[in-house]
Amino acid sequence: MNTATSTAYHYKVVRQFAIMTVVWGIVGMGLGVFIAAQLAWPFLNLDLPWTSFGRLRPLHTNAVIFAFGGCALFATSYYSVQRTCQTTLFAPKLAAFTFWGWQLVILLAAISLPLGFTSSKEYAELEWPIDLLITIVWVAYAIVFFGTLATRKVKHIYVGNWFFGAFILTVAILHIVNNLEIPVSAMKSYSLYAGATDAMVQWWYGHNAVGFFLTAGFLGIMYYFVPKQAERPVYSYRLSIVHFWALITVYIWAGPHHLHYTALPDWAQSLGMVMSLILLAPSWGGMINGMMTLSGAWHKLRSDPILRFLVVSLAFYGMSTFEGPMMAIKTVNALSHYTDWTIGHVHAGALGWVAMVSIGALYHLIPKVFGREQMHSIGLINSHFWLATIGTVLYIASMWVNGIAQGLMWRAINEDGTLTYSFVEALEASHPGFVVRMIGGAIFFTGMLVMAYNTWRTVQAAKPAEYDAAAQIA
Repeated sequence: MNTATSTAYHYKVVRQFAIMTVVWGIVGMGLGVFIAAQLAWPFLNLDLPWTSFGRLRPLHTNAVIFAFGGCALFATSYYSVQRTCQTTLFAPKLAAFTFWGWQLVILLAAISLPLGFTSSKEYAELEWPIDLLITIVWVAYAIVFFGTLATRKVKHIYVGNWFFGAFILTVAILHIVNNLEIPVSAMKSYSLYAGATDAMVQWWYGHNAVGFFLTAGFLGIMYYFVPKQAERPVYSYRLSIVHFWALITVYIWAGPHHLHYTALPDWAQSLGMVMSLILLAPSWGGMINGMMTLSGAWHKLRSDPILRFLVVSLAFYGMSTFEGPMMAIKTVNALSHYTDWTIGHVHAGALGWVAMVSIGALYHLIPKVFGREQMHSIGLINSHFWLATIGTVLYIASMWVNGIAQGLMWRAINEDGTLTYSFVEALEASHPGFVVRMIGGAIFFTGMLVMAYNTWRTVQAAKPAEYDAAAQIA
């Protein structure tokens, strides 16, 4: 990339989102550990409606996806789009609005969900007034991002920006269509759709929240930060473009695999299965492209824990995008559906891919926007890496074992056709896995506390004059 021209980048909003990514990561993952403990020891529900698993679980998912993941996407997209376009952020005041507006969305979620205000749609539980606020903030985000692209100083649009752009546009469409609802009071609404149609629209949204929010957006992160940290060009730029078009073409059709063996028409279920299997190709194309970017730089993994975070995240991305299509096959799904195997799969992607690539990107980004040479402690980054890796492996392995055990116990029948095991017996067999899952989550959470301390020390050592100097470096 040509860096001959010095540009004053707008880093304030990047700094704000980066810090809040760490803060919300601790809140969301801490809440995850607590509800994991509730499943192992139900008395932790405290016999209160506001602290019950049913109300805290959607708060956990919203906190880790939209608070932690969302802030990570805002921070990294605002950072990388300026640097790849060699121009300052378009409409900085509007960018500031997206920060405060997004924090307000998160705060309203934290208040409304424990109080029981919910649309009860997975990943779209927030009620209609908050949905409207999300839409306004998201439109502002699109204006800032695409405005920056439009005012770029270079002719080329880097592939990472294609992924960020697709994520922003598609999430907007998904959010609006799935949340078409009829308000009946200040905090209650009913979906415009009914029955199987409502389920189909919900999982068109639900799986593509995974596909575009948690995959396309974070691939934008991968395509900028892996080459930057490795100090190597992207292995194949042509493959990155093929990866982009194949992924966004196929992903949008995969949602019906969440509805196997339901009232959804069989042809729609089969379409979802086939598209999910096809999805393996572009997913692995992107993973291989990221991995091969390290050609000639593999030795850096010995001494660079930031690069280790980014590369291991790609390994988990490859694993979870192989596992997902396999679980979409109807015969496999007959065993896996409704079991903890699904939870393990989700967290292989959420902890192994999304969180790890975000953490690696933040460790790269934070010193730069605060005008420091590097993070306060490389040793603490290394410790965080091992805590995150061990925590993730414990989590997903315990859920695999639980899930397969549950699936086999639920379908076991006696010669007379009666069930061999009661549901309670399957639950009792799952208890050790619940405990291991909670321990794995606690280990991952401990890593986030280490990151928070490292970040605090890094920021504390920086001075406002260094912020300005950092923004002048193109």
